[in-house]
Amino acid sequence: MSAANRWVGLSLLLSVSLLAGCGSNPPVPDWQVQTHQSVGRATAAELSGHARVAGLEWARAEQQAARSALPDAVARVRLTRCAARRASLDWLPCEGLDGVLPDASGSAQAYARYLGGTGLPGDVTQLPPAQQAVARALAQPGAEPLRWDAASVADPLSRLVAASVLVRAGRADAGVVAQAVDTASAQGWTRPLLAWLTLQRQQAQAAGNTVEAQRLERRLQLLAPSPTQSP
Repeated sequence: MSAANRWVGLSLLLSVSLLAGCGSNPPVPDWQVQTHQSVGRATAAELSGHARVAGLEWARAEQQAARSALPDAVARVRLTRCAARRASLDWLPCEGLDGVLPDASGSAQAYARYLGGTGLPGDVTQLPPAQQAVARALAQPGAEPLRWDAASVADPLSRLVAASVLVRAGRADAGVVAQAVDTASAQGWTRPLLAWLTLQRQQAQAAGNTVEAQRLERRLQLLAPSPTQSP
């Protein structure tokens, strides 16, 4: 039960509640259970840098969601995959949304715009709660870095997604990057940690802080045997 709650709260995922199987409620349909399990395994593999395993599990999740013929269910799986990649500062366009997003819910469409850096002011309330503060701040005029407290977002992956949106908008200060590094490090998430440490080192180099840049390079070297670098 806690895993289901975490999954739903962390990203948009499926519109149905996985808590429906509790107590005297009807059992959760098999396609929902299978989708949930595959998304969990895929996300873990994605963050650990196991690309082949992640690809297989994302494909399984989409296949299970497609059993419902609900565009929203498939869209949310694909958006979850995109969010996991954003956590590693991967800005490639979200895959496979063109065929399902027009028929998906307004919240799924709002999340897609948010991840794509094209959010609208009216999208804020349709986003996951963990993303609303950043979206609301970015909707205000201005170009200065935002002093965002990452600790206000309890879920680690949601925290990295929000931080990545700030980076893409050019509104993340060194404090945001440092908090993202600490988050990825604490979870042992190799792929995000590699990306955020690299960005932090670049910031140190740009500031002329050679000592700090060298310290960060030594941390990066510890990730050298990372599965992120495997085919």
